[in-house]
Amino acid sequence: MNPTLVSMHGIHKAFGPVQVLRGVDFELRAGEVHALMGENGAGKSTLMKILTGQHRSDAGDIRVDGKPVTLGSPTDAEKLGIAIIHQELNLIPSLTVAENLFLGRELRCLGVLRQGAMRTRARAWLARVGMQALSPDARVDSLSVGQQQMVEIAKALALDARILIMDEPTAALTERETATLFTLIRQLRENGTGIVYVSHRMEEIFALCDRLSVLRDGQFVGVRDVAGLDLDEVVRMMVGRALEARFPTREVQPGDVRLSVEGLTDAYVRDIRFDVRAGEVLGVAGLMGAGRTELARLLFGLSKPKAGRILLDGKPLHLHAPAQAIGAGMGFVTEDRKGQGLVLDLSLRENISLARVPSRFGLIDRRRERMQSRQLIEQLHIRTRDMELDVRALSGGNQQKVVLAKWLALQPRVLLLDEPTRGVDIGGKAEIYQIINRLAAQGVAIVMVSSELPEVLAMSDRILVMHEGRATALLDAASATQEQVMHAATGGH
Repeated sequence: MNPTLVSMHGIHKAFGPVQVLRGVDFELRAGEVHALMGENGAGKSTLMKILTGQHRSDAGDIRVDGKPVTLGSPTDAEKLGIAIIHQELNLIPSLTVAENLFLGRELRCLGVLRQGAMRTRARAWLARVGMQALSPDARVDSLSVGQQQMVEIAKALALDARILIMDEPTAALTERETATLFTLIRQLRENGTGIVYVSHRMEEIFALCDRLSVLRDGQFVGVRDVAGLDLDEVVRMMVGRALEARFPTREVQPGDVRLSVEGLTDAYVRDIRFDVRAGEVLGVAGLMGAGRTELARLLFGLSKPKAGRILLDGKPLHLHAPAQAIGAGMGFVTEDRKGQGLVLDLSLRENISLARVPSRFGLIDRRRERMQSRQLIEQLHIRTRDMELDVRALSGGNQQKVVLAKWLALQPRVLLLDEPTRGVDIGGKAEIYQIINRLAAQGVAIVMVSSELPEVLAMSDRILVMHEGRATALLDAASATQEQVMHAATGGH
């Protein structure tokens, strides 16, 4: 058995009156990939923030290499060889890739920055994560979300950590980038690095991890060897009950054409054509850079097309801004919930009301607004003690549900979903799938962009596959296979 790198025993943590962790235990061995699992709000992120010195526990014992340690700051953790790759990107957009990689530990000679040496090392770190084509001088705000995630991973690797925490590291990655990351993780494991792997993607857990520990409602449920473990047992540990089905059955019969796209073209997409019927879910698949998000932004008026037109219920839409799309009854759940989907300093109530504020005689009707928020919080099972709480205090999965609640309040005719279950646990995903089916049954036309092929195949009626800005296939989801989708996504027809 490999030696224990980290042991956490009896960890307690409260924020005000809310007890987030209650006597949690966790152990990480050298040379293992250990999954930390639990529903959104179970306490996983808080436990890892304690291990990385971002929070201090109220009680409990932490040991590294068998010796008691006090982690008062992230610097304390770094000195012990502990690094974290955050789920929410922790880069400075206005700086270059190299500047982000060396932030706080720049190379200097006689007080002068060694720019050339930093670029050379940055290229080597980027090459380790398969990003050798990315320039160290590129500004972070010019990169895609997936590219930024790979830079975040390279930044953590640059610390030569013995204890590496990965929080949803593949959430924004393509299959190729994910495969590169998995190869890297296996190399790190062979070299004795202990890796804490936080993910809601069950396929990754079973393919990659040696052991898993489960938290539920801030308490330690148990630890298991992954070998020989089945999915049903993991789900029962996480949610306290069996999950009837990973994907619910779709039985909606689509109606008349609700949304028509004719020859839509801009700098990123070319001559895109499709219809979506009332009650239909059109999945949009493709590799990163295929133009999926750019298409959704065009449909919502965030970008202006050079050619083509959009029709809603047979009438042309002239979208110069998102306000016009919202006025026409369109909603857009973006892939970047923190940067584009939420106002983090506003409460749940205020975020839910952003698209549709209940009013009476031209004034905000606070009673109806609170009623609307309460109903949606209950309907989407958003975990919060108070609708007046700042939305930044919620877990990532619960923040995603708030974004969805905002558009449900609008009662949309068309709903655009860009990675709607990113960073959401298996129980939360099942709830979102049920909501998608319920909206389809009510006649909402849904366009769903997703990088998870099982999700696209299970939740769609038809699948539009894109490659380098063009549509390469329009498939019937009931008969389509992952191989067919990937063939079209790589340029085949």
